[in-house]
Amino acid sequence: MTAPRRVLVLGSGGREHAIAAALFASPRCAALFVAPGNPGMPGTAVDVRIDDPLAVVAAAQEMGADLVVIGPETCLAAGVSDALAAVGIDVFGPSQAAAELETSKIASRQFCERHGIAVPMSRSFQAAEIDDAIEWVKTVGVPMVVKADGLAAGKGVVVAESLDETIEAIRSALSDGRFGDAGSSVLVEEVLVGEEVSLLAFCDGSRAVAMLPAQDHKRIHEGDRGPNTGGMGAYAPAPVCPPELVEQLTADVLQRAVDGCRAEGRPYIGVLYAGLMLTAGGPRLIEFNARFGDPETQALLPLLETDLLEIIEACIEGRLDSVEVKFSSRASCAVVLAAAGYPAKVQLGAPINIDEAVTGQAHVFHAGTRRAVDQSLVVNGGRVITVVGLGATFGEARARAYGASDGISFDGQQRRRDIGWRAVARTTGGYSASGVDIDEGNRAVDLIKQSVSAAQGSSVLSGVGGFGGVFDVSALKRFDAPVLVASTDGVGTKVALAAEAGRLRGVGTDLVNHCVNDVLVQNARPLFFLDYIASSHIDADLVADIVGGMSEACVLNDCALLGGETAEMPGVYHEGHVDVAGTLIGAADRAELLPRDGVVPGDILIGIQSSGPHTNGYSLLRRMFAAMPLDAMPAPLEVSLGDALLEPHRSYLPVLRDLLDGPNKLRVKALAHITGGGLIENLPRILPPGSGADVNVGSWPVPPLFRLIRDASGLTADELHRTLNMGIGMVIVCAPEDRGAVMASIDEPVWEIGQVVERRSGEVTLR
Repeated sequence: MTAPRRVLVLGSGGREHAIAAALFASPRCAALFVAPGNPGMPGTAVDVRIDDPLAVVAAAQEMGADLVVIGPETCLAAGVSDALAAVGIDVFGPSQAAAELETSKIASRQFCERHGIAVPMSRSFQAAEIDDAIEWVKTVGVPMVVKADGLAAGKGVVVAESLDETIEAIRSALSDGRFGDAGSSVLVEEVLVGEEVSLLAFCDGSRAVAMLPAQDHKRIHEGDRGPNTGGMGAYAPAPVCPPELVEQLTADVLQRAVDGCRAEGRPYIGVLYAGLMLTAGGPRLIEFNARFGDPETQALLPLLETDLLEIIEACIEGRLDSVEVKFSSRASCAVVLAAAGYPAKVQLGAPINIDEAVTGQAHVFHAGTRRAVDQSLVVNGGRVITVVGLGATFGEARARAYGASDGISFDGQQRRRDIGWRAVARTTGGYSASGVDIDEGNRAVDLIKQSVSAAQGSSVLSGVGGFGGVFDVSALKRFDAPVLVASTDGVGTKVALAAEAGRLRGVGTDLVNHCVNDVLVQNARPLFFLDYIASSHIDADLVADIVGGMSEACVLNDCALLGGETAEMPGVYHEGHVDVAGTLIGAADRAELLPRDGVVPGDILIGIQSSGPHTNGYSLLRRMFAAMPLDAMPAPLEVSLGDALLEPHRSYLPVLRDLLDGPNKLRVKALAHITGGGLIENLPRILPPGSGADVNVGSWPVPPLFRLIRDASGLTADELHRTLNMGIGMVIVCAPEDRGAVMASIDEPVWEIGQVVERRSGEVTLR
């Protein structure tokens, strides 16, 4: 066995606390020193300026330290690693030359180009080149990311929302000194779209061994809003980066970097951190960090089962292949508690109260803390404490992290409430795992058709399985040959979300409009509506609110609110639960019923935009966003999550009235209301035998909420379009030669989204 070690850890943040705790737990750690350390860290604190190479060397020699582990990047930039190595002290942290992968964004991009590491399109500019920089971004014509070339404590990045913001960021950095000396040169690069993942690796100069993938949360506010910070939380492992992708990224990014450094005569020994964006075109490197990440380290090291000291020694000695780097199969969630004013002007000195039970529930890593004269703990930095929960599942880990963080308080505390929400979103497993099985629902409809058909007479023109039941009634004299069209439906689990938000009025609107659309697709106009509201206990205000929404929708659709039923059923419904359903009766001329005969291959599909998920898919959506507060505004939304999810189901009658009642009405062959089952399940209802449909999913702009769902859920296009409307709420079928007249009759943007094709009956293919 190798001799015991006397270890010095440089740094005072949460990252260094996690490193020190892992080293202190090693049976081979004979003595631990921390410089300058913090009140929560184990070991002996040493007062030394850690970015002064000579001072660090002297301190290490004085205390007999034979191994120094470097935390902050400022030490690496100053050459501390080189100074220690020069006097024969083992050091875990790359040389100043190797650390250039982090300390210069421009040099790092040039390195990646030399060694075939995929990066965003970019150009670098100096202060004298402001005009050139502005001209370049105008030529490219899209918002860009502006990065300080040097170290800026994690705050040297501006992600612009517009060209004007890009230009302002360039001027601010190169002319006004926004990033100080770090911004004397800037890197301007394209904005990448996708999910970020942090992949850290232990490196011994020849090989890279990846840790678990993690995801950081850099913005100060929920939903990735507000200014960038050093990191407000992290979790691991990140489900967006499965083992096979970790293997690919290790080979294509981390190992190439290690090989490149070795080939250039600056072998990389230490931890290499790759911040990556998983784009539709493949992974792209956002940046390298030449050390452990913060707060990823706090999330990762509690899961490390191999002795950290053993791994570090193997890296320094160039024998990393002799050690099995093993992590627990558990999950971790790290929540950062930040000071008032962070990340701008931080308010220091607030007393910190920590409940004694907290340390038994989770790991508590100090960062911006110090002892006051009276030995009380007070705030001494922007990011004050990181609380890390572990669990057999991520949900369990997250609950422990937030539960423990509830026991820590100080004035002005900032804490994001959505750490790991994307991990929660990816555990839905699709609609079936949410308790809804579309295939089984279709089978049930088929069985109903079989049993009902024997009881149907000649007056029934359209029965179970269509958008509404049609019955021949000749007493309606306003029609030449009148038929009644009926639709009955409910709001589904959207009502639970509305109840949680205290916004039930909208579900009344949802219900009426849904039923109006279901009869509209058969070219019927609504006559009257009846509602049914059931709950565990009657709440008169609640009922009045829901019925108010119904009344407003009925007025909009020229439909009478005829009556309804309110049921109180304790023991059947859970306390506080409410259910809403209703039936709408409409009428149409028999000769003008839709779909018309004559839908044939070659006919085109015209899509009209939805107003949101409408009343479908909420079993999935509620699970997906379970970890995101409804008042948060996650990018790319421009409204709160609650507003986006609870936007009422729109009625298409006002949109289609001019078309269906005007001179172009006969050009419409069919209409499809895109409800539960999405385009894949609803288009077949209007297609004749022997035909299917091709849908071009790139032919309409996907609204922000659906982009968020698509990017965060990890579900396939088929699953998404089989569950949600994805931005298209109504589809018109017409002949190709009629597209112009049909589209001109609709006073809002519409899109040609596909066509009818000759194919196995009802098969819809996404292109």
